[in-house]
Amino acid sequence: MSQYSELKAQIARLQAQAEEARRTEIADVIAMIREKIVEYGLSATDLGFVAAARRGRPPKKAPLPPRYQDPKTGATWSGRGKPPKWIAGKNRERFLMG
Repeated sequence: MSQYSELKAQIARLQAQAEEARRTEIADVIAMIREKIVEYGLSATDLGFVAAARRGRPPKKAPLPPRYQDPKTGATWSGRGKPPKWIAGKNRERFLMG
């Protein structure tokens, strides 16, 4: 058997031993970490873990305050989006709220 083949076989044996040692030690490590978390009252945020991003629609933003008001009906409009019929095509300065 060549030296190269022997070294490859030795590497494979050592990797298997390392993996076995990791598996046997992992339970002890997890137990120790849990003890420290309880002992110091740590949270996921303290440990640098962030909550998973939410899926779906983003939360609605707070509505904008009204900038325009119809003096006849009292209806208001923030100035964003499609203008209502009572202000469409008219001079908006007359409808500005004080």
